[in-house]
Amino acid sequence: MHHHGYLWTGPKERFDQEALRRPPHPDPPPAGGKPELIQRYREVAAGFPASDLPPLETAYWLIKPRSMVRGTWDEPGKAAEWLGERLAEYAPRFMSEADRDTIRLTILVSSAAERLGRGANVSYGFYLERPSFLSLALVTCPPPRTHTGHGACPIE
Repeated sequence: MHHHGYLWTGPKERFDQEALRRPPHPDPPPAGGKPELIQRYREVAAGFPASDLPPLETAYWLIKPRSMVRGTWDEPGKAAEWLGERLAEYAPRFMSEADRDTIRLTILVSSAAERLGRGANVSYGFYLERPSFLSLALVTCPPPRTHTGHGACPIE
């Protein structure tokens, strides 16, 4: 088991475009369906994997381009350490003063290490100034067998 780190920052308006953060439905529209639905399905099927936007479901990071992986770690603690470094880096820009609290951030990092150790994924998001958004995710690989369709490991 290992863990991949992902980071995205960008305008809040772009992050809020949820339709671009959803994978296509597993069943395409029927061949005789409305042409506009078939075209929209094709656009989403081609666009979602290539989009740099964070997916609504953390495990779907695995189908994004390999270039989006910011790091890979065998140890949950090392992955959580990376997370802590990113939180410290961006904390001065957090819109909420409560989000900048160092005790709270330390708890988030400890919780992440514990969850990764159990094979879970971790995803945090923070509003930044301007307004922008920061998305941080750690995805455990290989994904559980119950998560079919989320993609294969990007380093295999």
